[in-house]
Parts: sequence; C-alpha cells; structure tokens
Amino acid sequence: MRILVLSDSHGNDANLRRALLAQPKAEIVIHLGDGEEEVRRARASFPEKMILQVRGNCDWGSDLPTAGEYTADGVKIFYTHGHRYGVKSGLYNAVCAARERKAQVLLFGHTHLPLTDYEDGLYILNPGSLNGWQPTYGTLDITPQGIVPNIIKLP
Repeated sequence: MRILVLSDSHGNDANLRRALLAQPKAEIVIHLGDGEEEVRRARASFPEKMILQVRGNCDWGSDLPTAGEYTADGVKIFYTHGHRYGVKSGLYNAVCAARERKAQVLLFGHTHLPLTDYEDGLYILNPGSLNGWQPTYGTLDITPQGIVPNIIKLP
C-alpha cells in the first residue's frame, strides 16, 4: 500500500494537484496541515482517494484536529502538523506522542524541511513543503517486507 504524505501547501492548488496526479497508486492521502482550503477543493477532483488531514498553525478558524491516528495494513500511523509539539526545536515531544500511541510511524510537517529517519522502531517522515522554490512531498510504502518512507521532489 502506498500513502501519499503532503504538508504545507499554503494555498498552492497547482502543486497539490501535481503531487496527487504524480502518485495515482496512492489510495490514501494524508495532509499534515497548512492547506485546509486547497485540500477541500482537491477532494472534488479526487473522489477515489481517502484524504485524511489535520490543522496546521496557518489553518485559521479550522475545526480540524491537530493530530490523528490511522492504521494501514496493520501499521499504526500518528500524524500531526507539529507546531503543538515544538518540532522546530526538536522531535522529542512528537516522538513521545507517537510512542505513547504505540505508533510505528510518525508523520509531521511545519518545518518545511523534508526528513526521513528511523529511531528504535519508529519511522519518522516530514514530507517538506508543497509550496516554495523546491516543493517536496512524501510517500510511505507499507509492504510485507517492511515500511519505506521516501521524499520526492515535485518536478
């Protein structure tokens, strides 16, 4: 199973659409915040996709939660924008939150810096930002052989 992981689109409908079109096999899309309005608009064009999302610090007035959990093929994923966990100062609080939930994957955004890491049983992925001069997104492949997080530069 492939999961498309997006964050920080900041109104960039075109790049959000390009990322969705670039990953047609992704059944699930997780948007990690700062893009509520463009995700709402994209849902109509991609009704076949399950789209999960959380609120970012720039999603003013949003009713979305600040964190979420999803289990895909037996793998528990904890996802958040990251601002409530202070990810710009370090990952300790976000990692602790993921571990408290017994997650195997932590997804976060907010920093606009793409990152993949593995720490004592926890896969960590920040897809970067869909907005800006070098937009990036992430994929998370869950296979019988394991979990593979990846960062992709939007062409």
